[in-house]
Amino acid sequence: MLLDRASLDLVPAVDAVLEALGGDARFKRELPAAQVELVGPPAATVGEAAGALAGARRTLAGLAADGRLAFAAAGVHPTAPAEGELNRGAVYDHTRREFGPIARRQLVFGLHVHVAVPGADAAIAVYNGLRARLPELAALGANGAFYAGADSGLASVRPVLSRLLPRQGVPPALSSMEAYADALAWGTAAGALPSPSQWWWELRLHPLLGTVEVRVPDAQATVADAAALAAVVHALIGHLAARHAADGTSSGAAPADTWRIEENRWSACRHGVEGTLADLVTGERRPTREVLHALLAELGPAAEALGCAAELASAGALVERNGALRQREVAAAGGGAPGVVADLAARFAPGAAG
Repeated sequence: MLLDRASLDLVPAVDAVLEALGGDARFKRELPAAQVELVGPPAATVGEAAGALAGARRTLAGLAADGRLAFAAAGVHPTAPAEGELNRGAVYDHTRREFGPIARRQLVFGLHVHVAVPGADAAIAVYNGLRARLPELAALGANGAFYAGADSGLASVRPVLSRLLPRQGVPPALSSMEAYADALAWGTAAGALPSPSQWWWELRLHPLLGTVEVRVPDAQATVADAAALAAVVHALIGHLAARHAADGTSSGAAPADTWRIEENRWSACRHGVEGTLADLVTGERRPTREVLHALLAELGPAAEALGCAAELASAGALVERNGALRQREVAAAGGGAPGVVADLAARFAPGAAG
């Protein structure tokens, strides 16, 4: 989030920021003009990726030295108006024309984790297996409780805003890479997809980078929290890939019904780590925290193999107190929604106060 240093309001200054950065490839435009996207290079480990993210955040913090700008990361800005200025460009102009005022409400900020999974069959299996785990990742990464100056009543309001657009939320199961290609071809023919990048689901096989991309967590206030979530994603994908290599499946069962996953997804949106999640076969409900602790324990061996055991261990702290819960604590301590923005800005750069 690009913020005015004095007011901490969103400021549509991405063009000025990118100009000051001199074409640095780590920083890119996105739809909102008050947003800059930080893009890391391919990395062998979560630690390496987190180091790149930390360096990018420090670079942005350096731009704030003149006192005009500040930066912060969360699912949404806690006090900004509902609509904002958008960037121009072929894809963005299509979004503006097609969706009108709804497009101006897409002031949302997410954490996207890409993992390479060699082999089409393996990538499809991992993708189908990940669909069922999106609610857990969403609950852990919920960091958007305050919106338009008030508590939204949700752990993350971002998915509610995102779903004003099509192709959002839990994605469809895919039977093969050919089926995915057919879906993209149909979307192009129907005029729905001027670019493959507009296949916007919370999980996708990235059509240009060739990765499995998990898009469900909110942007995280700190690099450490982003690294913890990235470790869960990396270990989970490694776990599913290993299962596929061993027995040709990702979960031992057919892909779960989308509507059942969406019931759990709603609990993650509404309650975050404080809700319940239902077994997708039996319907048995368990506390979300219990499910998450079990998931982290299950992923321990995969995390060791992938070199992200330390980051995975730190995810345990998010199970107890994720970003949404911290936001409410800050607000309750007397700062209200403006205090939440100030707290986010104070913790953006690695080593910052707070």
